[in-house]
Amino acid sequence: MSALLRQIPANIPQDIRKIRIENSHLTELPRGSFENVSALEYLWLNFNNITVMHIKSLEYLPALKELRLQGNKLSSVPWTAFQDTPALKILDLKHNRLDVLPEHALRYLPNLTYLDLSSNQLTVISRDVFYNWPIYQRSQRAEGQIEPVSNAVLALHDNPWICDCRLRGFVQFIKSVGPPIILMNSYLTCSSPKFRAGKFFHEVELNSCMKPLTSALDTNLTVLVGLNVTLTCFVKASPSPTVWWTYALKLLRAFNVSTEPISEDTVRSELLIPAARPMDAGNYTCTAANFLGNASATITLSVETLWATPASWAPMAPAEPGAHVEVRIAKQTVYGITLEWFAAAAAAAEPAETWYTLLVGRYDAAQKDAIYIGPGVNTYSVTDLLPATKYEVCVAVRNQAPRKGQCVVFVTGSDVSQLEQREKLIHIIVIVCAMVLAVPAGMYACTAEARPGCLARCPGACPRRRRGGQAQAAGSKESTLDSLPAGSEDGLCRPEGGRSARRSPAREEPGKTRPPHRNSADLY
Repeated sequence: MSALLRQIPANIPQDIRKIRIENSHLTELPRGSFENVSALEYLWLNFNNITVMHIKSLEYLPALKELRLQGNKLSSVPWTAFQDTPALKILDLKHNRLDVLPEHALRYLPNLTYLDLSSNQLTVISRDVFYNWPIYQRSQRAEGQIEPVSNAVLALHDNPWICDCRLRGFVQFIKSVGPPIILMNSYLTCSSPKFRAGKFFHEVELNSCMKPLTSALDTNLTVLVGLNVTLTCFVKASPSPTVWWTYALKLLRAFNVSTEPISEDTVRSELLIPAARPMDAGNYTCTAANFLGNASATITLSVETLWATPASWAPMAPAEPGAHVEVRIAKQTVYGITLEWFAAAAAAAEPAETWYTLLVGRYDAAQKDAIYIGPGVNTYSVTDLLPATKYEVCVAVRNQAPRKGQCVVFVTGSDVSQLEQREKLIHIIVIVCAMVLAVPAGMYACTAEARPGCLARCPGACPRRRRGGQAQAAGSKESTLDSLPAGSEDGLCRPEGGRSARRSPAREEPGKTRPPHRNSADLY
C-alpha cells in the first residue's frame, strides 16, 4: 500500500494467491506481468495511474477469479485479454475513463457474476453488448426450464449517457432487463441533449435514427443594401446533426450562426448577415450531417442598391455643425476602389440610426447619382468605372450636403486589352491619389486624365525636381493639378532638357520668366 512501485515486482512467490497493490505509481500492465504466479486468484490494483493494459497482460492466470482496477486512468480495455482468465467472476472498472464498450466486450467473460462500469465516460453503447454476454444467452435458453441460472450484478450508473436514437436499443434493454441480470442502480439518467438532461431511462421514448433532411422556407431572398438579413434553414435528423454554412465554398464564421433545437428531431439554423452589401449577394449553403449521412439546402440572396434619381448638391440640406464625416481610400483593385468613412461628433452619437448618402459620378458632372447606405455600414466599393475618366465620390450624413474634406477624387487608367497591364495602371494612379489625400483639403493628386506614357515618365523626373526645386518649396499652392484642363499633360512631364514637352506659344511673353509648373510627384 502506497509503495513507490513503478512496475509489478518480478520476485513474487509462485504459489501466492492474492496480490494487492494500491495507491502506488503503476502506469501500465505490460505483457506477461504475472507469468510466474499462475496460482493467482485475486488481483487488486486500485487507485494507481494505470493508463495502458497490454492484450497479454493477464496471460498465465487461468485461476484468476477477481480483478479490481478501480480509480485508474484506463480509457480503453483490451477485452480479448480475458480469454486468458476463463474463471473470472468479478471485474471492477469503476472510476476510470472508459468511453467505448464494443459489441464483443463481454463475450469472453462466461462466468462473470459482477461487472462494475459505473463512473466512467460511457455515452452510447449498443444493446448487442449484452446480447452477446454468455450469461444473458444462457438465461434466454433456460426460460421454462427448472434449472436455475446464477445471477449477475451489473453497474452502469453515473455515466454521461446521450439519450438520442443511438441509445434507443440500450434503453429498451434496460427497461426490460431482469434476473439473472440485476442492475445495481436501475435509475440510469440522461445527461444530454439538454431537453432530456436529468430524465430517467424509463421516462424517455427514443425514435429511430434518421439521415438529415434540410429545407428552407424561402430559397430566394432580396434585401436592400445596408439592412440586416437572416437566412434560415431547418434540419430534421436524428441524432442531432452538425450544421454549418458556406458561401462561395468558404466556411462562414461560427459567431454569425446560431443553431437551436425546436423539437425532438428538428433544429433551426440561422445565418445573420449584418448590413448587407452588394458583395454579399450569392448562394449560401446550409449543410447538416450526422453519422448516417448529410444533406444541404441553398438560399440565394440578392442585394439591391437604392438608386435615386440623379441628384445635385443644391436640394440637399445645409450641413449641421458636428456632422462631419472623414473619408479615405481603404483599398484599390483592378475594378475600382473601396471607400471607408468615419463619422465624428453628432454623426457618431447614434451610429445604429445614422444613414449616409454617397454621391458618385464624373468629376465635371453637374449631377451625380445618390446611393443611400443604412446604419452600421462604413465601407463601399465603387466599381464598373470607365477608363481614363476622372471621378468624384462624396460621403455625407443623409440629407446633408458634403462638407470640405468629405470627397475623394481619382482617375482611372486607360483601358487596355491585357488585364495585367490594366491592373498596374489602376494601381499606380489610385495609390498616388491615396497618398496625396493626406495633404490639406482641396489638393487632389490626380485631376487630369493623363496618358499612361506620361505618368510612366514622371517617377524618373521626380528625383531631379526634388534636388533642383528646394528653393521653390514655398511657391504658390494654387499651382496644383486641379488648375489643369481635362486631358492636358502640360506640367506633368518634361523632357531631359527641362523644358515642357508641350508648350502653348500663346502663353509665352517675351522677357518674362515662366514660373515652374508642379506635377503630381511635387505634391509629395
